[in-house]
Amino acid sequence: MADEEAAAKCAALLKDTDEPTVFDKILNKEIPSKAVYEDDQVYAFRDIAPVGPTHIVIIPKHRDGLTRLSKAEESHKLLLGHLLYAARVIAQQEGLSNGFRVVINDGPEGCQSVYHLHVHLIGGRQMGWPPG
Repeated sequence: MADEEAAAKCAALLKDTDEPTVFDKILNKEIPSKAVYEDDQVYAFRDIAPVGPTHIVIIPKHRDGLTRLSKAEESHKLLLGHLLYAARVIAQQEGLSNGFRVVINDGPEGCQSVYHLHVHLIGGRQMGWPPG
């Protein structure tokens, strides 16, 4: 977990730049990914460092200034709802009928390592509480 914390601290230095993120590069097919879902607003793929048997990252196709949840504005409400709805659709598609966890990391203390808002869908095992 220390590596994730270090990555989050480094990422925070570039948090609000217009530089392409790793997710932009995935969307542009510059970096390969294992897609599991796509529609007109979101793209979802398997995480390369999964923390559960199922670990999927769901990203908006257009950042529109939405680098982190705390930067959300009223104009983002529909997209935010769509991200959660997509998580439900993907969970059903993945057979996560016994439950799953949805995580949005925000900022350095929230361990956000990519400043392109994204949702983690994690399942396939018993989750513990409290998280983190």
